[in-house]
Amino acid sequence: MRTRAVVGGVSVVALVAAAAGAGLWWHHQEREKELDAAAREEVGAFASSWSGRSFTDPGIIFTGTRSDVVQADFTKATAGLGSGPVKVTADGVRRTGDRATATAHVAWTLAGGVTWSYDVPVTVELAETGGDRWAVTLPKDHAQWHPELKTGATLTAKRTWGERGTLLDRDGEALTPIGKVYPVQIDPSRATAATVRELERVVDEPAGSLVAKLAAATKAGSKAPIPVITYRQSDFDERKAALDALKGVIYPAREQPLAKTRTFGQPLLGSFGAVTAEQITRSKGRYAAGDYAGLSGLQGQYDAVLGGTAGVQVTSSTAPDTPIFAKDAVPGKDVTTTLSPTVQDAAESALASTGDVPSALVAVDVKTGDVLASANSPELGFDRAITGHYPPGSAFKIATTWSLLTSGKVSPGTSVTCPKNFVVDGRSYKNFEGESLGTPDFSTDFAHSCNTAFVQLSTRLGDDDLAKAAGELGLTGWAKTLGVANAFDASIPDNNGKTDKASASIGQGRNVVSPLALAVLAGNVARGSTIAPALVTDPAVDGADRTPKELDAKVVGQLRTLMGEVVSSGTATVLRGTPGGTVRGKTGTAEFGSKNPPETHAWFVGYQGDVAFAVLVEQGSSGGSVAAPVAKKFLTALAR
Repeated sequence: MRTRAVVGGVSVVALVAAAAGAGLWWHHQEREKELDAAAREEVGAFASSWSGRSFTDPGIIFTGTRSDVVQADFTKATAGLGSGPVKVTADGVRRTGDRATATAHVAWTLAGGVTWSYDVPVTVELAETGGDRWAVTLPKDHAQWHPELKTGATLTAKRTWGERGTLLDRDGEALTPIGKVYPVQIDPSRATAATVRELERVVDEPAGSLVAKLAAATKAGSKAPIPVITYRQSDFDERKAALDALKGVIYPAREQPLAKTRTFGQPLLGSFGAVTAEQITRSKGRYAAGDYAGLSGLQGQYDAVLGGTAGVQVTSSTAPDTPIFAKDAVPGKDVTTTLSPTVQDAAESALASTGDVPSALVAVDVKTGDVLASANSPELGFDRAITGHYPPGSAFKIATTWSLLTSGKVSPGTSVTCPKNFVVDGRSYKNFEGESLGTPDFSTDFAHSCNTAFVQLSTRLGDDDLAKAAGELGLTGWAKTLGVANAFDASIPDNNGKTDKASASIGQGRNVVSPLALAVLAGNVARGSTIAPALVTDPAVDGADRTPKELDAKVVGQLRTLMGEVVSSGTATVLRGTPGGTVRGKTGTAEFGSKNPPETHAWFVGYQGDVAFAVLVEQGSSGGSVAAPVAKKFLTALAR
C-alpha cells in the first residue's frame, strides 16, 4: 500500500496546483497590461499622425481599409480648413477585451489664427484574435474627422468680416461710404480670343493686351478669373449692355468703401482691394487669400481699425448653410479726419489747371491747425502734399525774416540794398531775374523777394538762427503726430559756414520742406501762435501735443504786413482782388537739380481769413507767374 506524503498538513498535490494557478493569473495580468499599453500606443500614434496630416506611416493600420485610402479621405475632407497647424492629443483609453475606445482632442488653427477645438471618439481593435497589433476602426455612420461630418463630405472654413468702418470728415460725415463695384474679369474656361478683343475695346485697353493674358492663362491651364478693371455703379451702367453680350466675361458685384469720385482725396485716402501675397505674409495671420482690405493711404494705414477682426465659419458640404463652428467677426470702427470736402473740392479744381504737371495744394484751418485739404496732381500716385521733400526757395524767407526781426537785426523800414549780385565767401548770389532795386527798405526787399538783400543780411545771423526760427514758427516737430504714415514736415539743419547760411536764408542749400509744412507756417503766422497740425483725430495719435504756443505779437504783426505787401505791390499781384478778402503770402522759386541754368519749382504760401495754404508746381518758372494763379483759383472756388 502506497502512502501520500504530507507536508505541514497540506498535500504536495495541492501546493503544485496552487502554484500553477498563480502563474496563470500572473501571465494573464501581464497580458492585460501589454494589451492596454499597445492600445494606448496605437491611439497616440493615430493622434500624432493626424497632427502631422499623414496616415501613411507603416506603424498605423486600419480595420478593413488601407492607409492610403484613409489619407485620401482625410485630405479631401479637411483641405478646406487651410494649411494652418492642427494639434491632436488623445486620452481616456478604455479597453474591453479586443476593443478599446478613447477621446481625441482636436485643435485646428484656422485663417486669422482662430482656433477650432472639438473632441472625437477613437476606436481601436485587435487586428487578429490573440495577436498584439491594434488597428484604428473608422466609424460607419459618419466621418472620423468630426462627429457631425457625414462620410465622404468635406469641411470648409470661410472668413467672415463685420461691417467696415469709414473715414469721416471733420463734421462726422462719411468720406468713403460703402458702395457697389463691379470687377470685370475674364473666365478663361469660356472666353475666346474674339470675345476678349471686343472686351479690349469696351474697357479701353490696348489692343492685344487682354488677348495675351488669356493666351497665357490657357497655356498654363489656369481656370482662375483674369482681372481687368473695376467699375463703380455709374461707370458700369454705361457699359453693362456691351459687357452682357460678351461670352466668358463676368462681373460679380461686391461692396467696398468709395470716395465721392475715383480721384477725390487721392492718394491720401488710399485704395481698397484684394490683398496681395506680400500683405498676407506681412500680416501675421490677419489676412488670407481672398480677403479684401485697405491697400494704401489712410485705408491701408488704418485697416485694422476700419476693418475690425475677421471671424470664421466652418461648414460641411452637406449642410453649407448651417455652421458647425463659428467665431463672430468684430466690426470695424470709423476713423475721424479733419478734412473738409468743400475745401478739398476747391483745391482739386484749382490744381486741375496744372494739367499733367506734378503739383500739390494743401490747406490748413487757421483757428485749429487742422488739415482741411490735401490735393495732388496726378491724382493717383505720390502724395506730394504731405510726404514730398522739396527746397522751399524764397517761401522760406518768412522764417528768415522772423529770425532777423526777433533778433533786432533789421526792421521793416531798414534800408537794405538789393544789388544784382552779392558775393559771400567767394560765392556769387543773384536775384531770380537779375534785377536790382537799388537801396529800398526791407519791406520792399521782402515784397519783391530780393535774394541779394537776404543773402547779405544772413551774414548777421548765427549758424543755428535759421533752424531756431523754423522750430519757433512750427515748421518742424510734428510729422510723427499728424496721423499719416510717412508724413514729412521739414529739415532745416544748423548751418556749417557762410555760404551754407547764405543759401539757407533764401530757402536753398540743405533746407527741405513738404507743402504741408509751409501751409502750417502760414497758418501759424495768421493765428499768432504755433499749433501742431492734425489730420487724423480718432484714433488719437500717441504723443500729440496741440497746445498753442504764443508767438511774439509785434513780429507777427510785422510779418503779416510784409506778406500783405507781396500781394499788394510785390511778386504776387495776380492775387489782388481775389474773392473772399485780403490775401497775404509769399512767393517762392526754388532751384533744384544739376542743370545749368537750374530747373525751378514754383511756390505760393499764404492765407486768407481762416484758411492757410501752400501751392507747389513742380518745374514751374516762378512762384508769382505759376503758383500764385493756382492759389487764386483755389480761393475763388472756395469763396463761391
